[in-house]
Amino acid sequence: MTAGKQSANVFAGVDSFYAATGRPWSSSAALQGEATCEVAVVGGGFAGLWTARRLAQAGRSVVLIEGGAVGRAASGRNGGFVSAGFACDIDTVAERLGKDHAKSLYLLSAQGREAVRSFARTRPDHGIDMVNGRLKVLRYDSQGALKKRATRLARAYGQDMFYWPREKVREHLATDTYYEALEDPTGFHLHPLNLARALAADCVAKGARVHENTPVTGVRRAGSGWRVEASGGGVTAKHVVLACNVAAPGEGAVVSGRLARALLPVATYVVVTERLGERLGEAIRWKGSIADTRRAGDYYRVVDGDRLLWGGRITTRIEEPADLAALMRADIARIYPQLAGAEVAYVWSGLMGYARHKMPIIGPLAKGLWACTAFGGHGQNTAAMGGEAVADAITGADDRVRLFEPFKPVWAGGPFGRVATQLEYWRLQLLDWQEERQARRSLAASLEGRAKSRVE
Repeated sequence: MTAGKQSANVFAGVDSFYAATGRPWSSSAALQGEATCEVAVVGGGFAGLWTARRLAQAGRSVVLIEGGAVGRAASGRNGGFVSAGFACDIDTVAERLGKDHAKSLYLLSAQGREAVRSFARTRPDHGIDMVNGRLKVLRYDSQGALKKRATRLARAYGQDMFYWPREKVREHLATDTYYEALEDPTGFHLHPLNLARALAADCVAKGARVHENTPVTGVRRAGSGWRVEASGGGVTAKHVVLACNVAAPGEGAVVSGRLARALLPVATYVVVTERLGERLGEAIRWKGSIADTRRAGDYYRVVDGDRLLWGGRITTRIEEPADLAALMRADIARIYPQLAGAEVAYVWSGLMGYARHKMPIIGPLAKGLWACTAFGGHGQNTAAMGGEAVADAITGADDRVRLFEPFKPVWAGGPFGRVATQLEYWRLQLLDWQEERQARRSLAASLEGRAKSRVE
């Protein structure tokens, strides 16, 4: 566990459950000297790995450069949830671009989900540990609104969601907090760091060169192509794909000032408990992932048989609180009092990059320079989708990246943007609280009315 304050952009990963349980891979050496290739990929997270893999599969020469170890940052430190969609609600996208454009984007995001599923299924010995099922839980009675949303998602986007009333929710989750839920049978969860390492190994097997522990110091034009300057050498390429989290303080600006200015760093915190034995199974009888519908809510799942992985407390603050483990234990106990006192074995933070429009930035920035970033905490499926789309645009196989043209890198406001975002989070959290309070009052009044009717 961490003590005191620690910057959330420290990606060593030794504190995470994933690092402790990760499967080793034959890690690659740092870049030494000069390299030439058709495509240089900057970033060894999911976006870079999926891009490099697709390009190598197409027979292109690829060099991937990663500042630390593959999967060291958000890709290997997230909750492990995989589903269709984006950080931005798809209905918001439809309001801006129209239903047809939104549906095309949603279907692409679902293809990304299926790419992850297909890869994981074919590698049962890599510790990816895929478990099917995703549950979105509501902390108040929506009076039919949640069921209508399920119908709308099915009709508009072909996404099947099964509505759960309160009785069914409580059959699976032993808490008084939740009132309704939507089950997504196509969602799943997995071990993200093992997925990243398996992807890296597959990139190498397909002919890509992967260089870890090679921080990039700059990207510039070089004749008709580009040059990536790095510690220990450099790479000259016709194309460069920026597939890194440029929101990370101290890292982003040297790769692309334009992208770094367009992203806001947002932190989330995760813990994994010690083994809880039978009491965890008595509290949570659902094997899939669980997340509530609040704007900055909790998300969690059972891992390693009888441990609880719990995440939440989204914030623009990039330093960990002094006693993060205690705060997260309290969050767990508020939902599941029977798990109060659960000891925390691992605690860590993850840093996400959000654009102002909350959509990924995917596509060309200049001739031969590409972006694949800004997944905003919804990167498992969208990184696969975006990486393969950029690769196919480079090879000329497909031009679906055009669907992301409306989502340009727009200045996020710098420190003022961070303050504004935090204020917005607080406003949304207040709205969540007000909605829950009103719903509970309405429920209490309804129950009281029924009781009076029975007496009369």
